[in-house]
Amino acid sequence: MSKTIGMISLGCSKNQIDAEIMLAKLAENGFIISDDVDGADAVIINTCGFIEDAKKEAIENILDMAELKKEGIIGKIIVTGCMAERYREQIMSEIPEVDAVAGIGSNKDIVDICNRVIGGENFESYGDKILLPIEGERMLTTEPYFAYIKIAEGCSNNCTYCAIPQIRGPFRSRTEESILSEARQLASSGVKELIVIAQDTGRYGEDLYGSPKLAELLDKLCQIDSLEWVRVLYIYPERVTDELLACFEKNEKLLDYFDIPMQHADAEILKKMNRKGDTETLLELIRKIRSRLPDAVIRTTLITGFPGETEENFETLSDFVGRAEFDRLGCFAYSMEEGTPASRLPGQLDEEVKKHRCEVIMEQQFRVIEKINEKMIGKVLRTVVEGYDAYTDTYYGRTWRDAPEIDGVINFTCPFEINEGDFVDVEVMGVNEYDLIGEIV
Repeated sequence: MSKTIGMISLGCSKNQIDAEIMLAKLAENGFIISDDVDGADAVIINTCGFIEDAKKEAIENILDMAELKKEGIIGKIIVTGCMAERYREQIMSEIPEVDAVAGIGSNKDIVDICNRVIGGENFESYGDKILLPIEGERMLTTEPYFAYIKIAEGCSNNCTYCAIPQIRGPFRSRTEESILSEARQLASSGVKELIVIAQDTGRYGEDLYGSPKLAELLDKLCQIDSLEWVRVLYIYPERVTDELLACFEKNEKLLDYFDIPMQHADAEILKKMNRKGDTETLLELIRKIRSRLPDAVIRTTLITGFPGETEENFETLSDFVGRAEFDRLGCFAYSMEEGTPASRLPGQLDEEVKKHRCEVIMEQQFRVIEKINEKMIGKVLRTVVEGYDAYTDTYYGRTWRDAPEIDGVINFTCPFEINEGDFVDVEVMGVNEYDLIGEIV
């Protein structure tokens, strides 16, 4: 008799790939994968446990499933992912409705875990985290025209605020051959936009080949004929090298989109974070990128309220945001994560102070975005069609300047029928806050 599995995957695109590998393995072994959890013999909640908000979201989803289990709507509950790896025994002891907890190193055993749980067993499984599968068949959960490809797992940077090294283990790259093979397979299945990800993409290959090989890998990915766009996320500032910029200059498919997590700009705070640089080195990097690639989109993430952040430190950050004029920016109030060096630092700030500073940065950035978007009016931007809104009789999509799920959209008119996943040219005619308005060329 076939067994039905529902999956709720939370958090980042790297976690999403882990979920896709598990789903493919389950489907291959006779399980029915359902988009709707109702009626599922077991529901897997693939959790994120990176910061406090992510943990709250995971717990809310587990409790929601616990209610459905009590009502007899679903069968068993299995918790996987980062929170399962990080909090282990605490999950089952505090939420007894959970039937199994599996750390990331046990993802490879997901078929056995589901069979045992549906068979009536309650247990925990914590394989060595370096056994987490980082390649293999996937059941894509993104739209069919784009996919993420994970080129490495883990992190060895040991930023003092971050629990990822504890959860995911040290940085380890996939072989170039396995990445290119998967990329070709994705392209042949209809993927047009390939999004290259890792915790620290710029370090790719350092552990396998003795030096970073991201530029070489990107060169080869751009040679896959049916790909339209190759996008890269999460390159640390010190890893944006001249060699890498040259790679962007020469490859038309490689989008001039730089997601560079900077986290702060004050030298004192960056040092406490175990990060490199200061305001001037970061501004110089931004100037270099824009001088070599004038249309480049630069995105960053920042943290406000790090332990010991004074008003002066914050003013340095605020001044930096004004001078840098980022095309995209995400800001987060510092989340104290147990077990990290930063959690033991003196000078922990009140939540209100951290959140207020975050709001100030985002208000500041909104004014920058308004200015940048106004400059887009009259430009023609390559766009991937994501859907049609019958209510407004407009299509919507993402320009090359926008990554899925984190950036804005463009709403545009078109006098003829086009399809989801088509690539079209759209002239920008106006602005609606973070989003653009246009018409097809």
